[in-house]
Amino acid sequence: MTDTPEEEDGKGFVDLREVPTRTGLVTPDVRSVRYARSADARHAEFIGLAAAIALDLVFTEIFRVREIKPATYLGGGQVAELAERARELKLDLLVVDAPLSPIQQRNLEREIGVKVLDRTALILEIFGERAATREGVLQVELAHLNYQKGRLVRSWTHLERQRGGGGFLGGPGETQIESDRRQIQDRILVLERRLEKVRRTRQLQRGPRAAVPFPVVALVGYTNAGKSSLFNAITGSGVMAENMLFATLDTTVRRATLPHGRDIILSDTVGFISDLPTDLIAAFRGTLEEVTQAEVVLHVRDVSNADHPAQAADVLSVLADLGVTGETTPFIEVWNKIDSLPAQPDGLSGITPAGKVAATVPVSAVTGQGLDDLLAAVEKALSQDARLFSVLVPHEAGAETGWLYANAEVIARDDPDDQGTRYTVRVLPRHRAEFLEKFAGRITGLDGA
Repeated sequence: MTDTPEEEDGKGFVDLREVPTRTGLVTPDVRSVRYARSADARHAEFIGLAAAIALDLVFTEIFRVREIKPATYLGGGQVAELAERARELKLDLLVVDAPLSPIQQRNLEREIGVKVLDRTALILEIFGERAATREGVLQVELAHLNYQKGRLVRSWTHLERQRGGGGFLGGPGETQIESDRRQIQDRILVLERRLEKVRRTRQLQRGPRAAVPFPVVALVGYTNAGKSSLFNAITGSGVMAENMLFATLDTTVRRATLPHGRDIILSDTVGFISDLPTDLIAAFRGTLEEVTQAEVVLHVRDVSNADHPAQAADVLSVLADLGVTGETTPFIEVWNKIDSLPAQPDGLSGITPAGKVAATVPVSAVTGQGLDDLLAAVEKALSQDARLFSVLVPHEAGAETGWLYANAEVIARDDPDDQGTRYTVRVLPRHRAEFLEKFAGRITGLDGA
């Protein structure tokens, strides 16, 4: 007996394999909207999003839209055309690369006769499928409920309930939509409480790591820019790295060693994308805290993608919302996938940094080209940001000696004298305020401080 399901073979086997959803994909190009990238580039990215959850794309098309219709977003003729295609091609789903209002989504579903998802809903579906950790699952569900809460429309008044009681206490009671909205809000509150517990746990876990003088270096970048491949190349890890959008969602942290033996904590975060849903940014803010704690940020750019300047601008926009900029934290731009560029010497000509950077380093995470230069740039950025101090610790202050070894890099230790022992230490910005307060009056700057 074979394990392969057979259909219509007279043996009674049932094919239990999941049938891919037959999907139509539309990218509206609205004349009055100023887009950061071309319609073709946006359309290609949206197709990549749909491919990330293995939809069966029956057709894809760019629709030129003269003006946005309040009722359906698309024009009446375009809606009629989509309805005819949906019948002919037996579509199950239509995805639209636009932020549809609840009314627009409902009207499109009524007139076309299939389920309709907008860009936000599609990204939520991808995140829901990819989230692996408990925190990731909670974050995605929270974002999904916040999105769905605004999608409840009064379309079934026949389900209106009657309030209990008699006499003047009777009459119309809680409607179904109000009940659903209340249940969603109750679930949101439960998820927010659970996420807060997870975040507190993460803070406790981060505490011992923060006490170790290993600087945090965060990888950020547009989705599919090659962050996870670069992370694996530097740390020797096996984080999933596929040529697809949002291949990994959950933050991964590993230890790595710089050329002169200094250890760092390398953090790989979720990839960004244009028009990332606001609810998702809010839900994943806790995960992205790794970036806010970083001493150096590695902004990975796929320079083989013709759209990389716009992608870089989208990443910097989200980071700025988190309070992370090149003014506050050293940024190193990693120009990845140079192995996919033309082989001539001027293959990188015309590429410029997207913002204030400490360095730009061309690399290939696949071939390993430029990785040594990247680690050297990280080491240089860290050494420039850290400052050297000479500090006197009295003999009886053993706890202060322990603090230095736990929170600073001890460069040298002089022989004790009558006053105590003098240490030469390198202090990173995240510990500098506490260091200056704890050792006030006994510090001498060694680098012009």
